Amino acid sequence: MPTSLVTGGAGFIGSHLCEKLLAEGHKVICMDSLITGKTKNINHLHNDNNFTYIKHDVSKPLELREDIDYMFHFASPASPIDYQEEPVKTILSNSYGTFNLLTLAKQKGSKLLLASTSEVYGDPLVHPQPETYWGNVNPTGVRSCYDESKRVAEAMVMAFVRRYGTDARIIRIFNTYGERMRFDDGRVIPNFITQCIKNEPITIYGDGKQTRSICYVGDLVEGISKVMFSGKKGEVFNLGNPAEYTMIKLAEEIKRLTGSSSEFVFKPLPADDPMQRRPDITKIKRELGWEPKVTPEEGLKRTIDWFRKTMQ
Repeated sequence: MPTSLVTGGAGFIGSHLCEKLLAEGHKVICMDSLITGKTKNINHLHNDNNFTYIKHDVSKPLELREDIDYMFHFASPASPIDYQEEPVKTILSNSYGTFNLLTLAKQKGSKLLLASTSEVYGDPLVHPQPETYWGNVNPTGVRSCYDESKRVAEAMVMAFVRRYGTDARIIRIFNTYGERMRFDDGRVIPNFITQCIKNEPITIYGDGKQTRSICYVGDLVEGISKVMFSGKKGEVFNLGNPAEYTMIKLAEEIKRLTGSSSEFVFKPLPADDPMQRRPDITKIKRELGWEPKVTPEEGLKRTIDWFRKTMQ
């Protein structure tokens, strides 16, 4: 039975990943400092004897006696609200935290997967964004604590791969949504769903013509599994759904699916907010045979149903 460590395992994506690994016969060690993760996301997993939770800040030294076969590094605030409230902790999670995990992986001979982000592309000048694009990032802007620390984390991974032969790989996650997102997450889909369910004004930033591509969390964890267990060391893969929405179109779709009477209200665009974002997933389709299966409409329906039940 393989043993997997998931840092950030009590978070939105991390908790879904823990579930999948347990279902596939892994012993799972979930590590989370609970800066943004929630114990309610993993409470149902404690009944499984193969699940262990450790409260720990990954930016501090790690000591684990167990042999670890696989390490999934998801420990970092990921929404703009969260990482701008905790910029230093975000930088440390992605710099010291990545170094600590790579050091442990080197000691134990573990395979490691770094959860990076489409934010490394910044406000892209190339569309859609392939893995070969180097990005257009403001290194001192309000989002730089996240963007640049993820770029440092990627550089750290590649340094260990080249210097020590560490078996590590990188995924760049594009906008993901689904069950267990926080209502106050600050990202567009939980914002729109919460506002629509409450029939409150729908907040549109800028003119609403900026675009995002949205991927259902179930599809994402399938992609994570493909990259870890079938991808080669030192490889980088985009993970996301190429289905691209303007913010106005997305708001209209969520309003339709919720039957809401909400009206739009427009506010200034936040600093350094990218105008377009869409993954080029040619590489992962070709090399690993992965692509999203859940349509945006179906994924949004599932997410809306979960929000309705949880908000009661």
